[in-house]
Amino acid sequence: MIIEDDNEINRMLKILLESNGYTTSSAYSGTEGILVHGKDISLILLDIMLPGRSGDEIIRELKEKHNVPVIIMSAIHDIDKKVNLFSLGADDYVTKPFNNDELLARIGARLRGKTGQGIVSSSLKYRDIEIDNDNFTASCAGIKLDLSKHEFNLLKLLVENSEKTCTKSMIYDRVWDYENSADDNTLNVHISKIRKKLRECNPDTEYIKTIWGIGYRLT
Repeated sequence: MIIEDDNEINRMLKILLESNGYTTSSAYSGTEGILVHGKDISLILLDIMLPGRSGDEIIRELKEKHNVPVIIMSAIHDIDKKVNLFSLGADDYVTKPFNNDELLARIGARLRGKTGQGIVSSSLKYRDIEIDNDNFTASCAGIKLDLSKHEFNLLKLLVENSEKTCTKSMIYDRVWDYENSADDNTLNVHISKIRKKLRECNPDTEYIKTIWGIGYRLT
């Protein structure tokens, strides 16, 4: 469900999602969003600046009615505000104006993490890379990778979105969780270390491709 009061943005999102295989419904205010939300909804895109009841005012009510992932869409950059939205129950956050591929990647990741009764799969696999979420371990070609916390989370994000490009802003949000220490140099160093460790396991294969000026994806 798209909860967005701007008609043009709501329409654009509807076209984008339906062209990528999703079925959508739209609401144009917080109150309408509460009324439309139900068992047939599996994810919500929620704008914050809504007429009447704002987006942050209805997050908990949406979750109580039917608990599905809520991705916030907002131009707000304030860290404290973002943290507060997560404490209210938001599952993810994308900053306007957003990249369409990034939004689709975030939606796909949230829906893949929602299986059965909300149980997240304990393992991920891409080619000969395996991620064990339960034990926070990863391996390549059967060889265990010695990864730091951020390296593990970065590789996991790339595997979760193996068919998409992970933009830099998406990586900063999901891997560094809005830490101020994250910048292009930090990201480049972590990618370089992951590439080196993967190459040590399988010298003949290149796993990570740089999309210049945008981010990274698996090859």
